[in-house]
Amino acid sequence: MTVLVYEDFETGRHREASLIRHAVGSVHDEELVAGLAGGVGFMYFVFEYAGRLPLATIVAQAHPEPWVQVALGRLGIPYEATRAMNPRWGRVRAALDKGQPAFCVVDRSSLPWHEADPDAELTGTDAHTVVIAGYDGDDLLVDDGAPTPYRIDREEFGAAWTAHRKGRHQLVVPTGPAEGEPDVAGAIAATITHLTGPVLGNAFDVNFGFTGMEKLAAELRDRDTRAGWEHRFGGSPEAFRAGTGRLYSCLEEEWTAPAATRPLYADFLDLVGRPEAAALFRESAVHWSRLALLALGADADADAGERRALFEACATHVDHSLDLERQAVTALRRQQP
Repeated sequence: MTVLVYEDFETGRHREASLIRHAVGSVHDEELVAGLAGGVGFMYFVFEYAGRLPLATIVAQAHPEPWVQVALGRLGIPYEATRAMNPRWGRVRAALDKGQPAFCVVDRSSLPWHEADPDAELTGTDAHTVVIAGYDGDDLLVDDGAPTPYRIDREEFGAAWTAHRKGRHQLVVPTGPAEGEPDVAGAIAATITHLTGPVLGNAFDVNFGFTGMEKLAAELRDRDTRAGWEHRFGGSPEAFRAGTGRLYSCLEEEWTAPAATRPLYADFLDLVGRPEAAALFRESAVHWSRLALLALGADADADAGERRALFEACATHVDHSLDLERQAVTALRRQQP
């Protein structure tokens, strides 16, 4: 017996927003879903592990609240969110039999259609949302951005579901139609807070929003301390390649839509009647995109002076984006109810 609860697959500009759109019947624009989930944000950290190159990480979308629950809530769609010690296969199948898709957070590198994480130490930390959209016997049909669902044995999927330590066996199931109108004002207010802070309410808030952008620009320019990119990523071709590679992937590919999610969010703002802020975020996107392209084209064999010049040019683009996004937040505040 084969059950498939929807037939609209393939990712648009943002993978997770597309999954949510599919799961609720493809009745909403991807831009609306992404904006209601929070749209843009900013988080910047550099993680260092003994014997490894530093790992720069930027999350350019709304973070850390989960996109699925936030988007469903602001769409007015009721849902059930559960956690369990073991996979709840009976609950999954019961939901699918009712026409209800099942969102799960898994370890991305544990899925066979993704490349395995070469760093075994980091396996289990790569949170990745997918939708179980159907089943065929003991095989699951999984929506993960491809034109058609992936087929995977239930036990193999269960291993990936178990491997993600923080989201182990989390299950989110939309349980009914939307109630009321989408909460646009609440979504915009949350985005403003994510950019201006506080986000977490602790010492790590310096890494989020506008202060996170300031920190990135300062560390790109820093030639003197261990926190600066000169020290972390300027000392060897391998380190330089690692740093610039992460700048590109984090702004264009990972946990983001292209150009740091800013064009997608600008389209949302146009959709909900905020054209002034939309134009400013669209202009900011140009600088994030240029920064990413500088990083992509960086020559790993560049000399020290050329590396410093590239870091400075990247920092200047961060400065421009920061200024534009501060103006955009001011414009959004003026239009808040």
